[in-house]
Amino acid sequence: PYAAMLSFHVPLATIADPQQHPLQLSPMKGLSLADKENTPPSLSGTRVLASKTTRRIFQEPTEPQNPKLSAPSVEEEPLLKENPRRFVIFPIEYHNIWQMYKKAEASFWTAEEVELSKDIQHWEALKPEERYFISHVLAFFAASDGIVNENLVERFSQEVQITEARCFYGFQIAMENIHSEMYSLLIDTYIKDSKEREFLFNVIETMPCVKKKADWALCWIGDKEATYGELHN
Repeated sequence: PYAAMLSFHVPLATIADPQQHPLQLSPMKGLSLADKENTPPSLSGTRVLASKTTRRIFQEPTEPQNPKLSAPSVEEEPLLKENPRRFVIFPIEYHNIWQMYKKAEASFWTAEEVELSKDIQHWEALKPEERYFISHVLAFFAASDGIVNENLVERFSQEVQITEARCFYGFQIAMENIHSEMYSLLIDTYIKDSKEREFLFNVIETMPCVKKKADWALCWIGDKEATYGELHN
């Protein structure tokens, strides 16, 4: 849709009738630029332009920079640089990452803590279209959190060498399991029809839109040429 918007042209005649609604000229029309050519200033005019760097800007054509050449290599990236001390936590080196890990740890909860006894009454009070929407959202997340863990286990936990980050990812894996359990428990509680429940539990195979997203994510996870930055985004 965005491409269609950008490529859509409307003739001026359909926007305004010059006789009834004269078009307003831009204030730029009143400026005289005849004596202001688009040429570089004198290289000897100022102290700044006397530098070799500035001369190079005007005298040498610049070539487009290859982003892959400018991107840091694995050896240069602190997160990915080989770290023989990654198996020992102390002494803490990356305190900000460690604090985020401790915050996540302090937010730990389990599916058993969630009280669902009153949910059935509220669920039955919903309109059919509301129940349809909620059940499919739950199904999507029940499957998606498993794919998130696939990426954490297969890629991040193996590629990242910083101990503090590995601690965070390890705890995130545990929490993603709990999230997935909770979504599945809600489906199991709300949906009484066994066929509908089976459909929702297998949403990656039964819903084309979810399958496409899952295939896309798994394709990136399995791509050994994909960088940590690409997977993280």
